[in-house]
Amino acid sequence: MSDDPRTDAAAEPDSDSDGTEWRFGIDDVGPEAEAAREAARNPPIEPESIDAENALFVVAGVLGTLLLVFSVTL
Repeated sequence: MSDDPRTDAAAEPDSDSDGTEWRFGIDDVGPEAEAAREAARNPPIEPESIDAENALFVVAGVLGTLLLVFSVTL
């Protein structure tokens, strides 16, 4: 038995028959692990209050689009 745990397959449960270590554990793969990684990367978006400036630009964009559509159809 050697002092290096990477070469001792009996001491290392994550080793295959060649004595090399697995790259990922059971908890690191699968749909649950992917969902956990995705949730950690993209936290939920929290709604914020509406600013008057932002609302003004939305209204201006809607009016501009309506004017463009009506000018093309007439």
